[in-house]
Amino acid sequence: MKVRLERDVLAEAVQWAARSLPLRPSVPILAGLLVRADAEGVTFSSFDYETSAQIHVTAAVADEGIALVSGRLLADISRSLPPKPVDITSDETRMELICGSARFTLQTLPVADYPSLPKMPEATGTVPSAAFAQAVGQVVVAAGRDELLPVFTGVRVEIDGDTISLLATDRYRMALRELAWNPSSTQISATALVPARVLNDTARSMTAGEEVTLSLSDGGAGDGIIGFEGHGPAGERQTTTRLLDGEFPKVRHIMNTAALMNVRVNTTEMIAAAKRVALVAERNTSLRMLVGEGFVTLEAATGDQAQASEAIEATIEQPGGGDPAVTAAGFNPTYLLDGLGAFDTPYVNFAFTAPSKPCQLTGLESLDGDPITDYRHVIMLMRLPT
Repeated sequence: MKVRLERDVLAEAVQWAARSLPLRPSVPILAGLLVRADAEGVTFSSFDYETSAQIHVTAAVADEGIALVSGRLLADISRSLPPKPVDITSDETRMELICGSARFTLQTLPVADYPSLPKMPEATGTVPSAAFAQAVGQVVVAAGRDELLPVFTGVRVEIDGDTISLLATDRYRMALRELAWNPSSTQISATALVPARVLNDTARSMTAGEEVTLSLSDGGAGDGIIGFEGHGPAGERQTTTRLLDGEFPKVRHIMNTAALMNVRVNTTEMIAAAKRVALVAERNTSLRMLVGEGFVTLEAATGDQAQASEAIEATIEQPGGGDPAVTAAGFNPTYLLDGLGAFDTPYVNFAFTAPSKPCQLTGLESLDGDPITDYRHVIMLMRLPT
């Protein structure tokens, strides 16, 4: 192999492909980054039997070839090179990088031992990259982190014609985002449970291009894969990941519960107040929201050591009239701030049904406007001491 690349192109490509390399690979060969040069350019690839990543960049190729080297070491080297063209040569035992007066020699790994990367499934449809990244970011905050409960660490992707829905829950909160997309067929209907971490990382890394192509295999959860294709500053990017196995809980009906009381507040003011009051919230205790007439008060305490409260203006609505459905509600401070931070609207609506029932958050463009229901975030309320 003998190629020449621009330093920034090399660094960007290697960083992107190496980002999914396992920290503690099950076999040493999986720590390698596959470098393949052909007449069309250079492709950098990584694979850990679950997630694969490939990026193709333009390069001046004098001799075609393939080599496997330590991915993290190559990433560190490429990032530190001076801003000059990089010449890469390799044979069966080593790879050499020359950039200006800097010269690095790396021992190569046996290419024959490296696993074959999965093939990209047939394209299912395309979605605007910026909208997709925003939607994924809004949903993954509700995904679980406990690897012992893998089904909760995923995002359920539901495709129904020209609508794609993303749903996540960790049992204590839920998030649902629906957005329009361009399917390969208007009759398409499919579901997939995608690892939240991979989905979020992939969506954020493909915002440079105008759209992302989703490719879903025909296999069911645990048997199929989902692929993503997009463009970045350095070249064309592809990622595949194996779908999670297991039955995703039937929680979507909770999103459709009718509210008995709506509390509308300024999003920025609510986030700032919640952050301040949460400073004194004792571990595993709630941040209390007290509903008054024209305002809400947030309260928290750490026993007798510290207490805090702050009131902000609010619009209170009782669709059915009568006494307030909820006069006090307890929120996990982290869940509340995560939920509020996912909204980009100037106002947010808290829809309450009862003190012990889930509370649904939706965005508002104005205090007297209708809730924007393409993104809904549900938080389970904490029981308050009597």
